[in-house]
Amino acid sequence: MAKKVILIVLDSVGVGELPDAGDFGDEGADTLSHISERIENFRLPNLCSMGLGKISDIGCKEDKISGAFGKMAEASPSKDTTTGHWEICGRPLEFSFPTYPDGFPERIIKKFEEKIGRKTIGNYPMSGTEILKQLGQKHLETGNPIVYTSADSVFQVAAHQDIISLDELYKMCLKAREILRGKDNVSRVIARPFKGSSGKFKRNEPGRKDFSLEPPGETLLDKLKETGMAVVGIGKIGDIFAHRGLTEEIKTDNNFDGIDKIIKAIKEYNQKTGLIFVNLVEFDSVFGHRRNVEGYASALVEFDSRLNEIKEAMETEDILIITADHGCDPTFERHTDHTREYVSLLVGGNQVKEEVDLGIRKTFADCGQTIADILGIEKLRAGVSFIKEIL
Repeated sequence: MAKKVILIVLDSVGVGELPDAGDFGDEGADTLSHISERIENFRLPNLCSMGLGKISDIGCKEDKISGAFGKMAEASPSKDTTTGHWEICGRPLEFSFPTYPDGFPERIIKKFEEKIGRKTIGNYPMSGTEILKQLGQKHLETGNPIVYTSADSVFQVAAHQDIISLDELYKMCLKAREILRGKDNVSRVIARPFKGSSGKFKRNEPGRKDFSLEPPGETLLDKLKETGMAVVGIGKIGDIFAHRGLTEEIKTDNNFDGIDKIIKAIKEYNQKTGLIFVNLVEFDSVFGHRRNVEGYASALVEFDSRLNEIKEAMETEDILIITADHGCDPTFERHTDHTREYVSLLVGGNQVKEEVDLGIRKTFADCGQTIADILGIEKLRAGVSFIKEIL
């Protein structure tokens, strides 16, 4: 029989502040329960049946839990996407990637401008939609790309696709990636193409491309691929792992498209062993950072409404794990960035015991180590497996 693990990361769906949240300016953050408090009749019955209500106060009424549930703390001293995913796959970090809350120093910008043969505009932290409102027209007039960052460790380059082609924009980002090494090794350089006219600029999300650092050593994905198993990345998984350790990459346009592609991949890999690893990014990028509580809630309800479709596509020995990589509380008033939170750990499938409380795990790597055990490969660098508790 086939044995696949379907690992779904609900990007930024945190379930409450970590003990050290205050060190990150995030004391009081709780993405999921704060959404529940703000939205009337907010219900996630299918996630609740997997145990979500046992780890977050969202008004679940389900008495019987169909699988295992718990929550995980992040061991790495960070709260960004790259670090969270790497830790899930057995590579917690002992350091944080550099951030630039006041913009990038002149030495970086000057070198970047020399490399691309153009001046730049911007160079300060701001959301991608807001910076287009401020600088989109100036970019059209000057042809100079927009450079900006956020609280994350990112160097973002935005350009109108009629002014700077996608190919040229990607080449610019590769040059930035060459520059940003050593003490300036930001986790991701991101190409942010956009289109439209002044006052109506819109980001070209399918044209976005991330140029990430490679993980510092073997991850769960590398080890699975080395054994000849299928390792399918859906969404931005390929970007996060610098396109390493995957046998197939499947891009998505949005969460709904991502769910369609999860179901399709499960069916296409029928009777095969391996990992289907998914990131559903819109919770974070479209709703969390933009502090859109209603949109975030609707996206969660949509995912929950399609969860049974995912389960129905699974084979008898397949195992489903649902988690997150950090928080991004859309009700948080101190900033619009990620929040340092616990993440959910929900495990389901025909082979998984019911009503299993996995408690609070000390690292996201416990998830990856368990997947390694399920699929029968050698142990990872970090993490404690909970396979004996769930099967």
